[in-house]
Amino acid sequence: MTPRAADRARYDRATAHLDAPVAIVDLEAFDANADDLVRRAAGKPIRVASKSVRCRALLERVLARPGFAGIMSFTLAESLWLARAGFEDVLLAYPSADRTAFAELTSDPKLAAAVTVMVDDPAQLDLVDAARERQDLEVRVCLELDTSLQLFGGRVRVGARRSPLRTPAQLADLARSVARRPGFRLVGLMAYEGHVAGVGDAVAGRPVRSRAIRLMQSAARKELAARRAEVVRAVRAVAPGLEFVNGGGTGSVQHTAAEAAVTEIAAGSGLYVPRLFDNYTSFSGRPAALFAQPVVRRPGVGVVTVLGGGYPASGAPGADRLPVPYLPEGLGYDGQEGAGEVQTPLLGSAADDLLIGDKVWFRHAKAGELCERFEELQLVEGDRVTATVPTYRGEGRTFL
Repeated sequence: MTPRAADRARYDRATAHLDAPVAIVDLEAFDANADDLVRRAAGKPIRVASKSVRCRALLERVLARPGFAGIMSFTLAESLWLARAGFEDVLLAYPSADRTAFAELTSDPKLAAAVTVMVDDPAQLDLVDAARERQDLEVRVCLELDTSLQLFGGRVRVGARRSPLRTPAQLADLARSVARRPGFRLVGLMAYEGHVAGVGDAVAGRPVRSRAIRLMQSAARKELAARRAEVVRAVRAVAPGLEFVNGGGTGSVQHTAAEAAVTEIAAGSGLYVPRLFDNYTSFSGRPAALFAQPVVRRPGVGVVTVLGGGYPASGAPGADRLPVPYLPEGLGYDGQEGAGEVQTPLLGSAADDLLIGDKVWFRHAKAGELCERFEELQLVEGDRVTATVPTYRGEGRTFL
């Protein structure tokens, strides 16, 4: 029996009492992935990206482990909810225009102390002040640096279009704006190198493309490391009490951790290891989060149909955004239907061994987005479900 076949047998036994669709997290794999992130971070704390987990119980589990500290959230409403739930260090990774949430943040000393907001434009400070409930509460602020690699005088850009702040002078100018403004305190700097941390450099069957990605990422790491160090020096000259400099992502943990200017690493997808994180030379994780759909039809030889399963991930549309049939091995999509809203035909010799009611296990393309489809996660240890915990959706929270 192959390791994957053994996993399938375990998951089927663990969930035999549960009807599909069902979602699981294999805790042994989850914990092993957490250990690997800590190893690669080489002593620097890891701030957990909540959007890649979207389950409070699992956020609590990983933050109880040595090497992890703090949350990186994705909306202000989520940040406030987590802070009210007892999480004491929540960094909002994206600027917000949520006036209601800003009013809540500036009305409660506990929330103001726990949540740090992201800023890359003075207009964002204006939004906070326009919604402010109390003038005496300081809002914790983090600045974001654009990490994109720009070549040929900026005519070629590689990387996400995030912050407009790129140079040490630009960051220092905004830092001075924050320092001069009553009711705000600059505490952090963030730089997320998604073109390094979130792009696999070993694409199966694409050796030329893979080499090109590795060359790009090597150049990007060198350029960013030098520029980030200069930016940190410039910002610290304005705000000597800067508490943290955040960088990284699952695919670049060890590279970012090696930079002296960086004080903490952000990571989250490396806990679940979805399919988009299979193609890296820098690390190899264990798939921990899976979902199962039930076989409901057997249309013919070499074909079964499962209920639903059309859960595409965000990003530029493409085949890599679809979930991948994982267990049993040897199943693939029908090119005319793909992963469907109400049914998904699967082709392959393994189909002939599946019966009506059997489970087919899938891996989502991204990590936390799986939890937007399920209200609960079944936590599996060995061949048993040892706990059932709600996702954000199961707690009635759909932040985006």
